[in-house]
Amino acid sequence: MPGKILCVAEKPSISKAVAGHLSGGEYQTQNTRSTYIKNYCFSFNFGGSWGNCDVVMTAVIGHLTQAHFDEEYEKSWNFPPPQSLFAAPVRVNVVKDKEDISSNIQAQARNARALFIWTDCDREGEHIGSEVRTEALKTNPNLDIKRARFSNIERAHVIHAAKNPIDLDDRQVNAVAARIELDLRIGYVFTRWLTTSLRPLGGPLAIADDGKGRVISYGSCQFPTLGFVVDRYFRVKNFVPEPFWGIKITHRRDGIDVMFNWKRHHLFDRAVVIILFERCLSAKIAQVTKVQEKPTSKWKPLPLTTVELQKMASRFLRMNSQQAMSVAETLYNKGFISYPRTETDRFDKGMNLGALVDKQTQDNRWGAFAQNLVNGGFHQPREGRHDDKAHPPIHPVAYCAPTALNAEEGRVYEFITRRFLACCSEDAKGHATDVEIEYGDEHFGAHGVVVLERNYLDVYPYENWKNSVTLPKFTVGERFEPTEAMVTEGATTAPGYLTEPDLIALMDANGIGTDATMAEHIDKIQKRKYVFTRPKGASGNAPAPGRGGRGGGRGGRGGAAAGEGAGGTGVQEFIPSTLGVALVTGFDGMGFDTSLSKPFLRKEMELRMKDICEGRTTRAEMVRQNITQYKQVFNQSSERLDVLKSRMSENSPLSVFLPATDFNDRQPMVASDARHVDVPSCGITRTAQIASRVKVVEATTCLLIHLDGDGDECDDEWRSKKPKPIEGDKEITWEMKAASMVTRKAWDTTTLLEMGPQILEASPAIPTSMLDPVLWAK
Repeated sequence: MPGKILCVAEKPSISKAVAGHLSGGEYQTQNTRSTYIKNYCFSFNFGGSWGNCDVVMTAVIGHLTQAHFDEEYEKSWNFPPPQSLFAAPVRVNVVKDKEDISSNIQAQARNARALFIWTDCDREGEHIGSEVRTEALKTNPNLDIKRARFSNIERAHVIHAAKNPIDLDDRQVNAVAARIELDLRIGYVFTRWLTTSLRPLGGPLAIADDGKGRVISYGSCQFPTLGFVVDRYFRVKNFVPEPFWGIKITHRRDGIDVMFNWKRHHLFDRAVVIILFERCLSAKIAQVTKVQEKPTSKWKPLPLTTVELQKMASRFLRMNSQQAMSVAETLYNKGFISYPRTETDRFDKGMNLGALVDKQTQDNRWGAFAQNLVNGGFHQPREGRHDDKAHPPIHPVAYCAPTALNAEEGRVYEFITRRFLACCSEDAKGHATDVEIEYGDEHFGAHGVVVLERNYLDVYPYENWKNSVTLPKFTVGERFEPTEAMVTEGATTAPGYLTEPDLIALMDANGIGTDATMAEHIDKIQKRKYVFTRPKGASGNAPAPGRGGRGGGRGGRGGAAAGEGAGGTGVQEFIPSTLGVALVTGFDGMGFDTSLSKPFLRKEMELRMKDICEGRTTRAEMVRQNITQYKQVFNQSSERLDVLKSRMSENSPLSVFLPATDFNDRQPMVASDARHVDVPSCGITRTAQIASRVKVVEATTCLLIHLDGDGDECDDEWRSKKPKPIEGDKEITWEMKAASMVTRKAWDTTTLLEMGPQILEASPAIPTSMLDPVLWAK
């Protein structure tokens, strides 16, 4: 039955693009009371039972509604008390400056047969669609409600979405509604409590730069994000370099110096290394124990996700995550790339990727590479483990000449296109040779690679793979006297401050925010002056400029106005302000199992949202469970408010908003919650001298480790103590203990050689159990 169908997109640019595709460019434009909203009128054959219909295509601008408390709770921050907001009624109303948009939807829905929702196909878009539905049903309760499922605005894709509408997913709607309510309640409660409790301390805690009262803002994603920055800050500042020693063997053959690396890498006990080195020298002759030659590959990258785009933009495109997402959204709105907010890293096997590759053959930068793929070089992309069931990986959907884009758009489009072509290419191929020798009971190895085919690397300059030294011919069983043997010396180095890619990886692994909101949370902790940024490796302490963000629109996704800060000067590292340090150490110092600066509460909330989407729980149950948890944390924190105030008082009032590095000489280093430290990635190093027993939890998904002991720093006497064994651990043997004693006494060579057999009996454990308590237990 023909009739009128009202179509509503999430933003004006999508509305215009979809109208252009469905109408073939033949539509009439009508103004509305909103300056930014147009109605596009045309006819379209939806097929099936829908048939040929008159269409009005219009739009909203992000969320129409906003959750708030009644006026009695808005008048004063002191009464009713903050904790009353855990149970206060929450109202949801159309935002005042969007009432004209709401009126337009109601007017157009009045005589419509159906409403087709064209919001983005994710949780947030589903909720915006439900807001549109609510407004439309006010004037036409009998509307048939459908939604178009699409991931880009390429013409064929849009037409297919229009002819195959689906139902709105109310589970996703309820998940977002629960998150909005919880963020409102929890944010208001803790922000008001922190602000009213800390303002009496005076100074900058009482008065902001603009002369108004200071607000100490809390967000359930912001504080864990800040916690990651502060934890890394203390790891850097409390790091104590530890010397280590190793053995390096060099042999010259056929004019090539072959370096054999010690299989133990290095040890932290010089005396033990000297013993092992002397044994090598005594043996004089090395014997080849293994020669292996085999093909090797460098894998092409996985299809592009939002998180990966944000990290790569920071590393290679000279822009922060907020800027990268803003630019990607612009490219999506212009119809050049697919939807840029996706967790999926695998293409559906039914996608015609070859047609997308063919569109890129006209470019003078990568066109020849694309043509080679079209001519038979195409290989199916790798398949990752993530599929959000809503959007494919980010990829180009149309060719765009560089002259049609500004500089930032050009860089992002080029990266996305090169990444896509690399995914459709072949792994780089090479030939690897491994030679292992035994020298005085110690084992050494040499590795060489020759790159034979660069393949995807020819189009993807963001990775590299070079030839190493070509190894000469060795034969298993042959014996030779090495040209040179020497003891090497080095020291462990401190980890670096968190960069934006590091921080995004931590947030992603610990469930803080979504791929669509991480950039916003990072931006907010800078605006709150909880952290500063500076170019990576800078020795100075001056913070980098503030970062710009994405324009408003979707609740939970809006950022600062574009251009608010510079940012794009390369990789930035995060330094907490003294206020940020005080907040984190204050909450951690309260000694509770659940600290507000740790990710566990928010991670549980995100998991419960997923449970709603999959039908395992309800909105009401999720809200009840989370409110119960946060109430308990609030009550505990209120009882220990003195700890937080004490941390604040340790900072000079004039220095609260300085980078913590500027305040370092005035502040004693206080370890931030010794029970949670993010797992280092710097090899065999003693990055945290804080316990003799460590238990790794969720090693594949969680970058946190939980200390099993009391968290005290190891003192010099640890090496002579025998910690209580815990399940799964090995006891420290007398030989290990004796070996570690060697480092504390001035033993002469004779004594060392006499003790050698007993020490070396436990040599397989030397690199860990004898010298590094953290790694030993791990």
